[in-house]
Amino acid sequence: MKLGKGMVVAALVIGGLQLSACQQRPASATGGDKHPAVVEKINGTGLARVTLSEQAVQRIDLKTGEVREEMISRSKSKQKVVPYSALIYDVKGATWVYTSPQPRTFVRQKVEVDYIEGDVAVLKDGPPAGTVVASVGVAELFGAEFKVGH
Repeated sequence: MKLGKGMVVAALVIGGLQLSACQQRPASATGGDKHPAVVEKINGTGLARVTLSEQAVQRIDLKTGEVREEMISRSKSKQKVVPYSALIYDVKGATWVYTSPQPRTFVRQKVEVDYIEGDVAVLKDGPPAGTVVASVGVAELFGAEFKVGH
């Protein structure tokens, strides 16, 4: 059975959501690790910054990787790649990754995937090489950002 991208996202988010006690308040108002996730809207972007407590990072076993440039067998030059597990699709089918501008802080960024090869996604467009991205716990970040389960 082939699932649509939206169904896959819904299954991942609902099946993996562990951050049901998230709050939408500034990070300075959290009182330390009181809340597993703090979601702050980024003015004028339609995006949000998700900041996890240390306990939440451990609970979802969050892992990160980097956007890399490497030789891929289908190309004659280095290509920008991310771990395939870093990708998440929204309900309209757009593809995103969660970048990490600071430890435990994540911001969704749109990417354009050229193709998938093995465990990497080759990007046509996305963040620059060296950018830290979430590679495990992506569905939980998406769920926290959109308050799935609240």
